[in-house]
Amino acid sequence: MAAQKKAEPEVTLWERMERMERPAAAQRTALTPQKIAEVAVKVADAEGFAAVTMRRLATELGVAPMAAYRHVSGKDDLWALMVDRVTAEVDVPEDVTGWREVLRAYAVGSRGLMLAHPWLAQLPTPHFALTPNRMAMAERQLAALESNGLDADTIMTAFRTVGAYVHGVGQSEVALSQFMEDNGWTSGDETRAGLAPQMMYLMGTGRYPAYRRYALGAGRKDDAAWQFETGLDCVLDGIAVRLGLEPRE
Repeated sequence: MAAQKKAEPEVTLWERMERMERPAAAQRTALTPQKIAEVAVKVADAEGFAAVTMRRLATELGVAPMAAYRHVSGKDDLWALMVDRVTAEVDVPEDVTGWREVLRAYAVGSRGLMLAHPWLAQLPTPHFALTPNRMAMAERQLAALESNGLDADTIMTAFRTVGAYVHGVGQSEVALSQFMEDNGWTSGDETRAGLAPQMMYLMGTGRYPAYRRYALGAGRKDDAAWQFETGLDCVLDGIAVRLGLEPRE
């Protein structure tokens, strides 16, 4: 019996949620995974991911600490619920078509999502969370690439390449914002002034002429959106050329 029970497939969080779906009226009064996720996201947005504990959520929800465990079995479930909830905020209209347009729209939306919810950069594995809304986002992008007749491996590689760019830049932006906040700096000028002693010494060595030319000549140092979208277009251009797809107009 023990061996047979062990061989049975695990019932996932999402399957459990579908089994226990209730009418909207009942959900307004009952404790649900959706309500837990809503409160968890609010706490994380206001105080950071470290503030999200089952005890804190129970307090915010007005329930006993163990009550939440009937819906969320542990940290992995909670993270997945939080990621799924905020991912729904990325809305790309159905009239956006074409592989490049679809991937670009989701990339820009995903960057905005990380900036709106900085705790996403603190999660151990947000990039690999399997949730319904993340799967729907991936499905739309994979289907857009698939329409070009590419093989399955190439399609997934192109999709993941754009995702890796978005995630990496998003994490960097969140980290910079936190670094500035920790030091009491509220602008790029204040940040550069705070780092000036180190920068002046390093530039004074004469070892970094290209970086010096950037520091003196760049006009978009604080335009993070322009930097992100320019880099994104470079990635998309590279995919188009490498895979022989329709070039950007």
